Amino acid sequence: MLTNPRLQAGRLLAEWAQFTPSQFTDFTEKVKISQAKHFPACAPLPGVPTLLRNLASSNPTIKIALASSSHRLNYQLKTKHLSELFSVFPDENVVLGDDPRIKAGRGKPAPDIYLLALKTINDVIRREGKEDVIKPEECLVFEDAVPGVEAGRRAGMQVIWCPHPGLLEEYKGREKEVLAGLTGTYKEEAIQNPAPMMETPGQNVTGLPGKIDDGYATLVPSLEDFPYHQFGIQLQES
Repeated sequence: MLTNPRLQAGRLLAEWAQFTPSQFTDFTEKVKISQAKHFPACAPLPGVPTLLRNLASSNPTIKIALASSSHRLNYQLKTKHLSELFSVFPDENVVLGDDPRIKAGRGKPAPDIYLLALKTINDVIRREGKEDVIKPEECLVFEDAVPGVEAGRRAGMQVIWCPHPGLLEEYKGREKEVLAGLTGTYKEEAIQNPAPMMETPGQNVTGLPGKIDDGYATLVPSLEDFPYHQFGIQLQES
């Protein structure tokens, strides 16, 4: 049985590439070496530092969390040199792919990781004695990956898709499918119905994707000059 989303993704890759077991072992070893070399030098997408700074310092009703499929070791490799950038995410609001609260086989594109991230935010709100928790439909997900877009849609959240140009080219002509969350490879019954502990206040999240042109997802080529007002985000005047 798969024990975390990373292994789940590896199985899908192996099936797609038709690797033999030895070929897959050799491939994964090469990937580890490449990750150790390149992850510590990775840089944020253009516009991300400003976006995070604005969200973290704007209206106090805006809460942010990080939901990443990366397991902890890779996350640390990617972010250790970007500590200031990632400091906007409180530790308790960082949910990674190997989080034990996410059940086996429930990584993206299942909705669980985003609903768990929402739960961590609402837990803080409740501890502060407030009753107005955040609902899934009030959340805005920022994603570059196709499975992540699907996960956000299945969580009942609004999604911003900002893909790498190469990935966008691969899905040329299928952009609307991606935005609706209709490009997944998993069987439908395997990713519906979030685990009972997940956060679904005020809404019965079914785990289903969206529909073409339903207005719940937007493709943006860059996060530079992000149109905050278009998504109801009011920034504080400096």
